[in-house]
Amino acid sequence: MLTPMDVFVKEMQNLFCPDGVYVMDGSQREAEKLIAIAQKSEIDGKVILKKLNGQEYPNSYYHRSNPNDVARTEHLTFVCTPVKNQAGPNNNWLDPKDAKEKMNNLFKGAMKGRIMYVIPFVMGALKSKYAKNCIQITDSIYVALSMRIMSRVGKHAVERIGNSSDFFRGIHSVGDVNPDRRFIMHFPQDNLVMSFGSGYGGNALLGKKCYSLRIGSYLGYQEGWLAEHMIIIGVEAPDHKITYFLGAFPSACGKTNLAMLDPVFKGYKVWTLGDDIAWINVDEDGQFYAINPEAGFFGVAPGTGFTTSPVMMKTLKNDKFFLTLFTNTAVDNSNNTPWWEGVSNEVPLDLTDWQGQKYNESLGKPAAHPNSRFTVSIYNCPTLSPEYDNPKGVPISGIIFGGRRKSTIPLVYEAKDWSSGVFTASIIGSETTAAASGQVGTVRRDPMAMLPFCGYNMGDYFQHWLNIGKKAKKLPKIFMVNWFRKDNDEFMWPGYRENFRVIKWMIDRIEGKTGVIESEIGLLPQESAIDLNGLNIKKEIMDKLLSIDKEEWKKEVVMIEEFYNKFGDKIPKDLRNYLKELKEKLEV
Repeated sequence: MLTPMDVFVKEMQNLFCPDGVYVMDGSQREAEKLIAIAQKSEIDGKVILKKLNGQEYPNSYYHRSNPNDVARTEHLTFVCTPVKNQAGPNNNWLDPKDAKEKMNNLFKGAMKGRIMYVIPFVMGALKSKYAKNCIQITDSIYVALSMRIMSRVGKHAVERIGNSSDFFRGIHSVGDVNPDRRFIMHFPQDNLVMSFGSGYGGNALLGKKCYSLRIGSYLGYQEGWLAEHMIIIGVEAPDHKITYFLGAFPSACGKTNLAMLDPVFKGYKVWTLGDDIAWINVDEDGQFYAINPEAGFFGVAPGTGFTTSPVMMKTLKNDKFFLTLFTNTAVDNSNNTPWWEGVSNEVPLDLTDWQGQKYNESLGKPAAHPNSRFTVSIYNCPTLSPEYDNPKGVPISGIIFGGRRKSTIPLVYEAKDWSSGVFTASIIGSETTAAASGQVGTVRRDPMAMLPFCGYNMGDYFQHWLNIGKKAKKLPKIFMVNWFRKDNDEFMWPGYRENFRVIKWMIDRIEGKTGVIESEIGLLPQESAIDLNGLNIKKEIMDKLLSIDKEEWKKEVVMIEEFYNKFGDKIPKDLRNYLKELKEKLEV
């Protein structure tokens, strides 16, 4: 008798008409076999995978994508709910019936001449009650191998699914990589994603943003938990007490660096549990617990180096897990290693750029694409927390929100309570980055760093956050940070490792060891409360970093009002009241 998984695979085979079907088992032997195939196969005249220098980067391979397919395509990403208002103004919407018809027409016969890969996988630790069962269909061997790194692929997933029909269905084909025929369709009510025309991670690795966040956030809304675009870290003090934090930052704003922070103070250690996604539940004891549903890092390469992120560099050079991928970086031909801006100070003389051309530095263009990536197993991380695979997750004491702002937002401040913290997180504005296609450097609202990833109306999402707070007996403190404030176009805060000084202050606040100064926007550190020992930074710079400019904030309020108005009466009254209160304080 056929299982629901068998039926689904058969339906997909009939739809796509592939030359063959391959069900992944997740073994190393399988990985070796698929890598060998990818090294001999070409797309658009380019070998899918090229082996790199194994002495420098063990088990590592290089992939160059189509130049028109290098980032998430948010304008071609849709949330297809039965009623448009359920998706909200934060999402593009299509009627589910029309969307499925469009996608099925694109899918029909799309895998002729190709192999259909069936990827059974689990998001979350196999024994966790919070983990979810999933299946992705794809015709991309690059996607299949990437999913092996990013999730728990193979027989264990098949066993967990068993005879159940309760599993996520991810349906993907790269098609002809035509931007005019590129769509990523989400169907929250059906636990389904359909993706066509892209091989890029955020569009094609459907367990990542598509499921873990867009579908996951909707499931959390229905089931009473949160799926968030957040890092998870544990900070161990000299007395071995560990404080666990979540942190939400838009892409390329230092999220991965913070997740793998090397503390500036002796005796402290940062344990990594995740750099991108957190699933958060309130357990029976009324405490917030978080798990990382992923099993790998899909990180931005430019800016990553031994100075900025030594732990990530050690992760990339570790050989514990068989397979690491580099995508759209440059290649140093002198030693066959990946290269990107920030990995070394000097540009190699014999360099092939991300488009396969000999690199000419005089042209002023980067050698690696600004959104070039590495895909590496979390088990390669030397600071991986021993609690990473804990089925329950880790108890959360603090939540950090941040963004990239040249002005207005101080280095750090604390929300007075949970609901004011939700307000603080709902008004985040950040300068856009290369992770999303479109203009770079403009400020847009990005509440909870979830604007591109919330799978339902964000007004309802804010209320869900407020409601989750009512379920908990012990609420985490909420903090806002901005590492990127400038004075005369120069960064005032050194960032990177020095950010730990701010984290240490947060721990002092959680433990009640230091007071605060009340301001119009929240609670600021008292003078000298942030430990600056060993850091050469002038008092007047620190004063600017922690200053509140009322005139700038008045302009900010106008932008917040405009953003809130997009959601009409869906914005919770509590948040409207906080905005009104902030406006009144600024007028005093």
